[in-house]
Amino acid sequence: MAHDNADPPPVRFETHPSRYRHWKLSFEGDVARLRMDVREDATLREGYRLKLNSYDLGVDIELADALQRLRFEHPETRCVVVESARDRIFCAGANINMLATSGHAFKVNFCKFTNETRIGIEDMSARSGVKSLAALNGTCAGGGYELALACDEIVLVEDGNSAVSLPEVPLLAVLPGTGGLTRVVDKRKVRRDRADVFCTVAEGIKGKRAEEWGLVDEVVPKSRFEAAVAARAKALAARAAAEKPSRRGAGVALDALDPAEEADAVRYRHVTLELDRRARTATLTVKGPGGPPPAGGAAMRAEGAGLWALRAFRELDDALLRLRVNHLEIGLVLLRTSGDPAAVLAWDAALEAARKEDWFADEVVLNMARTLRRLDLTAKSLFAVVDGGSCFAGSLLEIALAADRSYMLDDGDGKVSVSLSPMNGGPFPMSNGLTRLASRFLADPTLAEAALAAKGPLGAPAAEAAGLVTFALDSIDWEDEVRVAVEERASLSPDALTGMEANLRWAGAETMDTKIFGRLTAWQNWIFQRPNAVGDRGALTMYGKPERPLFDWKRT
Repeated sequence: MAHDNADPPPVRFETHPSRYRHWKLSFEGDVARLRMDVREDATLREGYRLKLNSYDLGVDIELADALQRLRFEHPETRCVVVESARDRIFCAGANINMLATSGHAFKVNFCKFTNETRIGIEDMSARSGVKSLAALNGTCAGGGYELALACDEIVLVEDGNSAVSLPEVPLLAVLPGTGGLTRVVDKRKVRRDRADVFCTVAEGIKGKRAEEWGLVDEVVPKSRFEAAVAARAKALAARAAAEKPSRRGAGVALDALDPAEEADAVRYRHVTLELDRRARTATLTVKGPGGPPPAGGAAMRAEGAGLWALRAFRELDDALLRLRVNHLEIGLVLLRTSGDPAAVLAWDAALEAARKEDWFADEVVLNMARTLRRLDLTAKSLFAVVDGGSCFAGSLLEIALAADRSYMLDDGDGKVSVSLSPMNGGPFPMSNGLTRLASRFLADPTLAEAALAAKGPLGAPAAEAAGLVTFALDSIDWEDEVRVAVEERASLSPDALTGMEANLRWAGAETMDTKIFGRLTAWQNWIFQRPNAVGDRGALTMYGKPERPLFDWKRT
């Protein structure tokens, strides 16, 4: 078994269609085709082969990139068909040998990234006006079916053999790691008793039973399969255009971020990630805009991928992914900003005005929202540090509101301040569907309304009184208080902190997303480490071998 301290090569999350090895992206009018054609030998790491269109993190990095480019580079797209280029196989799911030979932390981060990518498909349907259709031309198992579940509709070929399945429980003694169980009952609303059967039958369900049980939307004979897929895609595209008619105009190409990488730092244009490996901490700093915003959506499109609000949050997103996967021993991230708060507020106002009429400005804001949710979901402690030169205002204040704690310097003259904008009141929902202000003030929603009305700038005493920061500290106590807090946090058990933070970050009623991520944190963190799955005779370890797994039969 591999171990988390094996120091594997760092993962890079940027790619480009010209470098895709596993997906083929094409366009037919308002319908995009995303074909899965996984190269067996093109693995992210050594020790396994990607047979039967199974996937690893590298495959999913390409998928996430393709979805992002659909949003920004192809506004004409109204429906994306996710299909297989292989005959009689859609996708065998996450590669089992990859999972068996990966360390625990990598497995969980892999599952989290695939969850975020599939939730991105649903977000694209709900907010960007791009529907999705899974065209299952063959067997669809495990993570392959979870990919299909993320789509708006599923069509399965009727050929006597093709089935859908979630075989993780009977085959591997683990759970579907990408929201499969939750989506079956919460999204597709499959009856619980039928779902119980489905999730314990390794060979899955095929044909008319799959359709009758609601596991797919339609089963079509092979002779009519392509025509049925085309008709459904056309209907979905028309529905999307009616729901959100504003996606018009030329697309905007996404350029490479190309950060400067140092031994203990990654430096982007607007974001800097600095590592203190000895202290197990990192400092993540986002620079505010250097000038006024472009006037209107057309001017924003003219700036393209260099637009501050797009570029800075793409950089933040990349930095978060690097932190998760490449720097496992970093336990605490200090969140900082630098720049002019007034400039941030001006950009917020310009984006808010432009997004009502312009698809590009809207997509920029939606990307900011997805990145902030990635921050919420990152299994690191997050402390915001508000001090001289900070620009925690409006959209950048969301970074502090996402933190587990915030420390603000009381400089005595109010130059260190925080400010709110209408962006804090709705455009950036968390996974629980609430704004970060609403989640913060769940006991008294009027406090969120009062904070939005106050706007700012608010100095440290006013920000603390309004509940926007955890501690306001004067200059005498500042350095010692922050230092001690950092040292204390870094000394606590990372396992306990991960569980604690995941329980505290999403207050209020559950949504499908919070269920998925909460269960991932709890169940997968537990089950992926149990001997029944990964022990010397566990089911995941023994998969593909002639011997049967050996279980500890006690229930806990």
